[in-house]
Amino acid sequence: MTRQLDEQIAGRFPVGQRLRVLDVGMGQGTQALRLARAGHQVTGVEREPAMIAAAREALAGEPEGIRERVRIVQGDGRDTGVHFLPGSFDVVLCHGVLMYVEEPDPLLAGLARMLAPGGLLSLLVRNADALAMRPGLSGDWAGALEAFDTVSYLNRLGLRVRADRLATLTGTLAGIGAPLQSWYGVRVFTDTAADDAEPPAGLETLLAVEERAGRTDPYRAVAALLHLCGVRG
Repeated sequence: MTRQLDEQIAGRFPVGQRLRVLDVGMGQGTQALRLARAGHQVTGVEREPAMIAAAREALAGEPEGIRERVRIVQGDGRDTGVHFLPGSFDVVLCHGVLMYVEEPDPLLAGLARMLAPGGLLSLLVRNADALAMRPGLSGDWAGALEAFDTVSYLNRLGLRVRADRLATLTGTLAGIGAPLQSWYGVRVFTDTAADDAEPPAGLETLLAVEERAGRTDPYRAVAALLHLCGVRG
């Protein structure tokens, strides 16, 4: 997904432009720190104190110039209008958040309002059209059969959460003024790998395969996750 995001940024903004980035649901700050290292001004929004503490700890280990480019705000992605003015950001990230939001449309509309004209909205969501893939590939036939008729699933944290369909989000993005421009699959072949699995031999080749599959039909349509990129009109 990182390569996909970098491709979208490079294709939409002049080389060397310092972008204003909002990372909603920043978690431990992986993307925020990476983009700050690239020279961008990043604001991270996170509601979980443990994640904020982890992000601050990671940030503390960075050089002063990078630390100065990162701001962390404790809050919910649905209250961005409380903290920021409309049009304040060139790039808004919302990765791995929508599955925890029962009604995502108000959240997405608020994120779109944060974008300046021409700004990029990057979403990473669970693919509801491929929920049967993980249980099916694991030999859980009852689970696979059940997954065909739902957008609900049990994640690896043991939480019952929600997935999104590409067609539904395409319509939503058009309705909030940030129509879908590009989309990718993420974790096409590797979704069944254990979270604590050691990196395999030939990791670069594996990543190249995943990257290729993530932009190629029909493979991307059955990816575990979808990476959607909308652009503010």
